Amino acid sequence: MTETADVLVVGFGAAGACAAIEAADAGARVLVLDRFGGGGATAISGGVVYAGGGTRQQRAAGVRDTPGEMADYLREEVGDTVAAGTLRRFCEQSAGMLDWLAGLGVPFDARLCPYKTSYPTNRHYLYLSGSETAFGQSAARGHRVLARGTSGRLLHRRLAAAVRDRGVVVRTQTRAERLVTDADGRVTGVECRTLTGWARLGHRVLHRWSVKPGLYLPGLGRALHRPVAWLERRHGRPLRISAGSVILCAGGFVFDREMMREHAPDYRGGLRLGTRGDDGSGIRLGVAAGGATAHLDRVSVWRFLSPPSAMLDGLLVDRDGRRVGDPARYGAAVGEAILRSPGGQAWLLLDAATLARCRRQVWSQTLWFQRWQALWLLTFGHVTGRTLAAVARRAGVDPAGLIATAGPATGPPPYVLIDVSVRNRTAFPAPMLTLGGLRVDEETGQVLGVPGLYAAGRTAVGICSRSYVSGLSLADCVFAGRRAGRSAAAVPDRGGRHADRR
Repeated sequence: MTETADVLVVGFGAAGACAAIEAADAGARVLVLDRFGGGGATAISGGVVYAGGGTRQQRAAGVRDTPGEMADYLREEVGDTVAAGTLRRFCEQSAGMLDWLAGLGVPFDARLCPYKTSYPTNRHYLYLSGSETAFGQSAARGHRVLARGTSGRLLHRRLAAAVRDRGVVVRTQTRAERLVTDADGRVTGVECRTLTGWARLGHRVLHRWSVKPGLYLPGLGRALHRPVAWLERRHGRPLRISAGSVILCAGGFVFDREMMREHAPDYRGGLRLGTRGDDGSGIRLGVAAGGATAHLDRVSVWRFLSPPSAMLDGLLVDRDGRRVGDPARYGAAVGEAILRSPGGQAWLLLDAATLARCRRQVWSQTLWFQRWQALWLLTFGHVTGRTLAAVARRAGVDPAGLIATAGPATGPPPYVLIDVSVRNRTAFPAPMLTLGGLRVDEETGQVLGVPGLYAAGRTAVGICSRSYVSGLSLADCVFAGRRAGRSAAAVPDRGGRHADRR
């Protein structure tokens, strides 16, 4: 069976949806395929889009920001992962990007969170989602989609509706297995396997059952996924799709144990943020066609210390009692600092007054998934001592080192030490996702050295491939997905130039 399209998009998360919208708006006949039902990591995310430079929501909330200030901060996070011009474009287009999403029906809100948090409650939808304060800035740039609970599902639902409103064909439960190339090495299509009949229903139900257990209980998730993979192998029918251009938006590789061992062996024990589609298959497809990769060793592992916000007044120390980083920085920076500490271990020291403030804030500053963790840590998930030396001994921290670091300014006893080590998963999981991928041309999104092939999202190197703050991955999916969609919708004419398909 063979189908044709001008532009074929592999993967139907935020990056794939945005690519499809732009390609369709440029006049291309677009086909999107997804191994499962669409959504990917976007649908299970918090639905936060990092945007600034003076968005409508920032202005309504009285937050002062400029594209230059946004770029100054992000350069500290991005480093040289992307060119200065690319980062500048990202920041200059940021406010317009949010308006573009709003025009597609994605709702945002200007209610500003007044305290530092890893994720705001249903009362707030604009918050300080990065480490801006560590670099002398205070502009809130985390724009959470307006929805109760985690907002990623609504974000993807609105993007998916916009895709279908444009007449784009979306073929779900179809797995891309190989890129097709011509004699010149140009990508001209994809060979897939697609499910039909009763196998589609079984595949959909079994996959849905495996997603959440796969996040919190990896072993159970793998067991539940086995019949899903068996259905794909046993009942998938061959399908060949010919296309003028192919865009890979198939996610990262956090669920591929072999790639994680090869490229990021230090990152284990974290909670893998994604779905079974984040198995590196998109990256491998690009490599097999001649593409190159970069930053596959970059993994963002998060150790959030708040909410409640009073936790940030604690002292973060390693097993020798020495200070570890800045607790007020974004969870990825804190997680990285902890991972590089002796033994990958760290503890948060609180005095009695700070502990009491934390307990008072729990109910007003947390959503349900944050609340149970906070309640556990503030009741049973710590050790207590009447003196610094006593609490250090109970936790396994060097008493002399802790006393020297804490100094005479420490508040009243008793003291508590909370084990915040990345690999301590007892009611305190550390989420992680991969950041590297295929190297692309930053003007077009084309995979370097592979004509006809483009990539976006976590399949590609992007804005967040060095360091992550909340909302930056989704923002990069929108930015890079739109870029790839526009570029893929253009085809060479006889003179070798690119012309719009309309």
